[in-house]
Amino acid sequence: MPSLSPNELSILLLEPSDTQRKIIMSHLQQEGVSSIQTATSIGEAKAMISRHKPDLIASALHFTDGEASDLLQYINNTPALNDIQFMLVSSECRREQLEIYRQSGVVAILPKPFNAEHLVTALHSTIDFLSHDELDLSHFDVHNIRVLVVDDSRMARNIIKRTITNLGMHFITEAEDGAQAIKLMQGTMFDLVITDYNMPSVDGLALTQYIRNQSQQSHIPILMVSSEANDTHLSNVFSAGVNALCDKPFEPQLVKKILYQLLEE
Repeated sequence: MPSLSPNELSILLLEPSDTQRKIIMSHLQQEGVSSIQTATSIGEAKAMISRHKPDLIASALHFTDGEASDLLQYINNTPALNDIQFMLVSSECRREQLEIYRQSGVVAILPKPFNAEHLVTALHSTIDFLSHDELDLSHFDVHNIRVLVVDDSRMARNIIKRTITNLGMHFITEAEDGAQAIKLMQGTMFDLVITDYNMPSVDGLALTQYIRNQSQQSHIPILMVSSEANDTHLSNVFSAGVNALCDKPFEPQLVKKILYQLLEE
């Protein structure tokens, strides 16, 4: 499937401020986006989505009738809307306030004010999520690769599944945390593990240590997807045997490049 272009994207811009809405619309139009609907509240956005499903929602953080997370949860809990991409545009910079969005699988978090480069990256990530661009591997048939996706957030698992499905991987098993992943690996062989870092019970570090030191699949490639910024923690996961690390929210083209390197080694 050929890649889409920005002018083929349908975007719902959710922004309560008239001034900010005009600024963001202007930026989108400058990047070639022509199909833009606008809403000023969560309720209005839900009504518009029910009539016309956009490819991407670009949303502020706070509204008189709720938070962006309320709409994101609504989308992720409605199967017919699961393929809508979500981009947060906010002046909020506190990591703890943004963590729920990083964990939920948003396509991008743009600061206010943002520059053209930020927006272009987010739009291209959206296009990559919506496009099919299979991995061309010499050692594997990509359609036969067995992937274990481990994340305590169902929304984050959906984003990972969508990304790797677009790369041609269809044998995907999900685990809600490291403990469930360990049980699955005791009875099933996999070719690749993609795991979150922060999880209850058994986290990504403990899962990696189990795989490398106790499992029958000690040489399996492990990609860790994390919003963790602590250098010590990141050093520990590499020491434990993680092959590659990818930030949340991640860019599909970067994931493709990393997986190509992991599976071709």
